[in-house]
Amino acid sequence: MKYLHLGQAVMLPEEAVIGIFDLDNTTWSFRTRRFLDRAEKEGRVIPVGDDLPRSFVLSREGDGPALIHITQFTSATLQRRAEEDGLE
Repeated sequence: MKYLHLGQAVMLPEEAVIGIFDLDNTTWSFRTRRFLDRAEKEGRVIPVGDDLPRSFVLSREGDGPALIHITQFTSATLQRRAEEDGLE
């Protein structure tokens, strides 16, 4: 099984990753902000690290709820890691 490293000691299995999104480019949308706000109120947002957030990873394991991991890595860095690990 392959994993995507999100920072700190957080790794997601490849089949759990739904998408990788850049915060600067996506949060201008009302729908994205509403989605993130609702997920935070429902306790589904997981911050990874204490640095400035740059991207978020949407994931789901099994039949569980979708989770949002907020990370300090750029979406390009995470995408490159996914491609290097064969998660594309």
